[in-house]
Amino acid sequence: MKIAVLTSGGDAPGMNAAIRSVVRTSLYYGIEVYVVYDGYRGLVTSKFKKADRNLVSEILTRGGTVLGTARMTSFADKEIRTIAIDNLRKQGIDCLIVIGGDGTFRGAAALNDEGFPTIGIPASIDNDIGGTDYTIGFHTALQTVVENIDKLKDTSSSHQRASIVETMGRHNGDLALYAGLSTGAEFIITPEHPMNKEAIIEALKRHKIEGRRNAIIVITENILDVYDLAKEITEKSGFACRATVLGYVQRGGSPVPQDRILAGRMGAYAVELAKQKISGVAIGIQHEDIVHYPIKEAFLEKNKKTLKGLFELAPKIA
Repeated sequence: MKIAVLTSGGDAPGMNAAIRSVVRTSLYYGIEVYVVYDGYRGLVTSKFKKADRNLVSEILTRGGTVLGTARMTSFADKEIRTIAIDNLRKQGIDCLIVIGGDGTFRGAAALNDEGFPTIGIPASIDNDIGGTDYTIGFHTALQTVVENIDKLKDTSSSHQRASIVETMGRHNGDLALYAGLSTGAEFIITPEHPMNKEAIIEALKRHKIEGRRNAIIVITENILDVYDLAKEITEKSGFACRATVLGYVQRGGSPVPQDRILAGRMGAYAVELAKQKISGVAIGIQHEDIVHYPIKEAFLEKNKKTLKGLFELAPKIA
């Protein structure tokens, strides 16, 4: 049997741990394993390399992905995917394991529909894949956001300011929600929990009268211009307000232990499924159990039941 593994889309801390797990587990079972460089583009340009233990040595702690990644919009074209499948078959590959987020999974689902066995491992700092409680990289990005908000809180208190912090997340508010709860943010604004600007300004006025020295507002990207919001809060609330966009610093860094372990479990499980000739599935973690489910379910909206409870908790403990 031969397995290939690639990473695609936005990088996430823990991708290397997942690559390592796929390679080492394959070798443990005597399976020939290949890595593909530069994501789906590497499939099309045939950038395969046979892997051994040394190829994945000392990558467990590294952020990013040693295989590289590339966004390839043309992979949506069937003709381009046909080239990729032909290259996989020429290499003798029996199953492809892809590590990435929503776009990566859509490409994997298309390959599987066209007859090439594919398995998806979710890796995204946005935690925006359906069917899994967490994606690889989310907890490391959360740690980065929390560390930065804690530092901003120190200086905000010194200057008696309000601070707006914009996190990544695309259309999913998990990163902002978990970070806001972890740092005692007074306000958390996400796609699932829209902003009431007037209510926030009125609350900040009360906070100022009560003598509070700082306030933290955490917001998911792409909702509004945070610099304009900071200006309006400064003009209307009595708090001087500054906005900070954390940006791509959230993607980097050595993965925290939770992401390393999750990546190890998911990578090994993907190989187990490939051995059983199970494909067209995504790997997930649900209530601490590693599971698999049809890959197209990964495109469905995440179950927000738990998040509803967290949003209800936030104002109680802010």
